Amino acid sequence: MAPKTITRAHLGEMVYQEVGLSRNESAELLEAVLTEVSNALSRGETVKVSSFGSFSVRQKGQRIGRNPKTGEEVPILPRKVLVFRPSQVMKDRINELRRPGTSV
Repeated sequence: MAPKTITRAHLGEMVYQEVGLSRNESAELLEAVLTEVSNALSRGETVKVSSFGSFSVRQKGQRIGRNPKTGEEVPILPRKVLVFRPSQVMKDRINELRRPGTSV
């Protein structure tokens, strides 16, 4: 069975059901949160969500890579990458689902 993907629409629907705002207000709230997270990361800030994890941007230096088809060495330019580190609570929750005798 293929894993389920959670979309913005699904998250907006969950906000609608849990908070009781209208569907439009729920979608706007979700967009505002995602925009603020994106803006903070763009500014180089770390975003921490309690019991979930933290998002940060890390600078990767230049390195030499290899074209797997030709074997030719190619420089890989420096770049920034998004890093997610799950909290211990999240790790425990995920691993709880993987223990034998528990339902998924």
